[in-house]
Amino acid sequence: MARIAVVTSHPPFAEGGHLVIARALTEALRGLGHQADITLTPQNRFGRQASAYLATWLTDLGQAHDGSPIDQVISFRFPSYAVRHPRHVCWLNHRMREYYDRWPQFAAPLSNRARFKERVRRELIHSADHYFLTRNVSRLFSQSRTVQERLIRWGRISSEVLHPPAPPRPYRCDGYDDYFLVASRLTSLKRIDLLVQALAEPAAAGVRCVIVGDGEARSSIEARIEVLGLGERVSLLGRVDDSTLIEHLARCRFVCCPSEQEDYGLVTAEAFSSAKAVITCTDSGGHAELVEHGATGLLVEPSKQALAGALGRLMDDVATAERWGQFARRKAETMTWEDTVDRLLLV
Repeated sequence: MARIAVVTSHPPFAEGGHLVIARALTEALRGLGHQADITLTPQNRFGRQASAYLATWLTDLGQAHDGSPIDQVISFRFPSYAVRHPRHVCWLNHRMREYYDRWPQFAAPLSNRARFKERVRRELIHSADHYFLTRNVSRLFSQSRTVQERLIRWGRISSEVLHPPAPPRPYRCDGYDDYFLVASRLTSLKRIDLLVQALAEPAAAGVRCVIVGDGEARSSIEARIEVLGLGERVSLLGRVDDSTLIEHLARCRFVCCPSEQEDYGLVTAEAFSSAKAVITCTDSGGHAELVEHGATGLLVEPSKQALAGALGRLMDDVATAERWGQFARRKAETMTWEDTVDRLLLV
């Protein structure tokens, strides 16, 4: 069996979906008899990315601590794919989005001088990424069509799509209670504020929601809930452990994921594994790729009116929520870690 180094970058004091997938892949590799371990490379703050790329480039993953060779590297997000190894597969989650699809939003508030500096850095990052993703890796996978399309648009880089399965957790379905679940970091890109506004619309009257997750937008979301008088219908639980998340996935009626241009959207795969349908938006990236409208959930326009209508519809029809949830579970069963590992391994 092979000895595999799973490599991803990670900022301090943070928890992201890429790290969950990296841990799940490591566990899957071990379960299939391979030796696998995670190596975390740095992700520095803005203006200091060059040193993070250099540190990753200089990271030696040729040998393990006992001198035995490492057979393959599987890297994830920027700049982990800068690590050098003759058998290197990149399973890309995303590049530095502020220098790609999020550039207009990132650059807009900058001064002319700051924008010029960031434009130079952006060009350097684009050049480095193109080199590493075309010359430094043996094979390139994207975790969604959304990521694949970004690679083509910015760099004309070809890749294969490989959706990650849900992490190997004890998912179950305990029924379809009278609330829906949101599991997300609380940031602007996740559009939880839009969801809260939708709950105040007449079409979603009486609909209850549990939100798990934390982030910099929490205080503004709490304020919005209070202003709209939704305190008795929206429970904001903050960060929870895996067992609490699995319990809510098991009990909720459905899951809602309204994110904007999500790289992948692991919670949709987790919802499907829990036999729960998913409501998402037409521009929600990876979430929208997985949801089949009218079969495993609903795809709606990213407006409070459209979201409200979808929330009210599925909350009022438990039979449909259950039927779509069963379809979703069958789809989840086709996404296995064994098949995923088979595609990622070069050895």
